[in-house]
Amino acid sequence: MRLTTRGRYAVTAMLDLAFHGQDRAVTLNEIAARQTISVSYLEQLFACLRRAGMVQGVRGPGGGYQLCLTASEVSVADIIAAVDEQIDATRCGGKSNCQGDQACLTHDLWTGLSTQIRDYLKDISLAELLEKQHVQEVAKRQHQNVQQIIQIQRNKAGTIRENDLFRS
Repeated sequence: MRLTTRGRYAVTAMLDLAFHGQDRAVTLNEIAARQTISVSYLEQLFACLRRAGMVQGVRGPGGGYQLCLTASEVSVADIIAAVDEQIDATRCGGKSNCQGDQACLTHDLWTGLSTQIRDYLKDISLAELLEKQHVQEVAKRQHQNVQQIIQIQRNKAGTIRENDLFRS
């Protein structure tokens, strides 16, 4: 089983949104800059997350995205499922046809592992991750790094538009 970048980036972006969006909408440009994920990829992920009812777009000045649910209501497994990522350690995708039309010798082992992983990720909410000291430290560092880049660019160019800085 391998979780692709789609699932990993979705969880990372949602955690960033939960951290920075507690009192305001957060733009995809901001998330892209802090997490080094392209804006176009985030647009694809957030379209899925919006359809799943996890985020909502806010238009106008100060616009961006906000969580639709509280951080404690959003599990890591829900995020992964929202972007159509599968948590499955079987070779057959859980269809029991790993050896022709029959289950292989280790099918039940891998099915059990998939269930354990799914249950584990279902039990972890964004709120629980936000409480972790390491997550808070990393999020603050990322924010400071982006602010330093913005300041350097402003010093070089006089003024700079946000879209020019975070263009992917």
